Amino acid sequence: MEIDILELSDRSAKFILSDTTAAFANGVRRAMLADVPTLAIDDVNIYNNTSVLYDEQLALRLGLIPLTSSLEDFVPQDKCTCEGNGCPACTVSLTLSAEAGEEGQVIVHSGDIVSSDPNVQPADKNIPIIDLRTGQKVVLEAIAHMGYGNEHAKWQAGVACGYKNMPVITFEGCDRCGICVNACPRNIIQLGEETAEISKDDLLKCSLCRLCQDSCDIDAITVGVDERSFIFTMESDGSYTAQQLILNAVNTIKGKASEMQGILDTL
Repeated sequence: MEIDILELSDRSAKFILSDTTAAFANGVRRAMLADVPTLAIDDVNIYNNTSVLYDEQLALRLGLIPLTSSLEDFVPQDKCTCEGNGCPACTVSLTLSAEAGEEGQVIVHSGDIVSSDPNVQPADKNIPIIDLRTGQKVVLEAIAHMGYGNEHAKWQAGVACGYKNMPVITFEGCDRCGICVNACPRNIIQLGEETAEISKDDLLKCSLCRLCQDSCDIDAITVGVDERSFIFTMESDGSYTAQQLILNAVNTIKGKASEMQGILDTL
């Protein structure tokens, strides 16, 4: 298997996965969405809430705020020695206290949340939580623990993970009429000296719509795919960096494969 990194930032990545199967590519995608555990607020103790939001609405908003996570510092509750009762190894406490004084409207943001662990913070500081008006107050304690995206979307670290097969486009007997150039919605086909052509970089932009193939009256264009090569794009919600999320997803698959191998060896 080969990996060619095209783009990499803290929150997103784009790469080509070659010499592998669609099953493995889809396994990586599913692992990033559902199998990499993250921290998320799951229990909220509300001591004072005089805002216009019901307690349940406020708790729901808090649960959907991404928190920076670490597989080295925390473990999922189902694997913790506390057996789900909650301990420093699987949970972390966060507090929020805000009040609108005489100055009027106050918008409470995720950056106003105070965490008991300096390594666990809201991934984005500017997520609006609640709008307080004069005299309104919110005081609460939130408990976050590790969970999986297959249990609830608030534990889903990957927010936009997908792939497509590498396009394979060939031109044979092209008469350079230019119809395919106008038909392509991505504007990636150019007329060369002898035939229509697509550069290697532009080939990645192909959506496989096959409009160019359908527009050609002499069937000079063939649009296909490489069954063992995939263009992968992904984004993280900030719980992990893009690189960490990819590595954690692959390690999760590796761990499950090892576990299955151990079960099979006992048969």
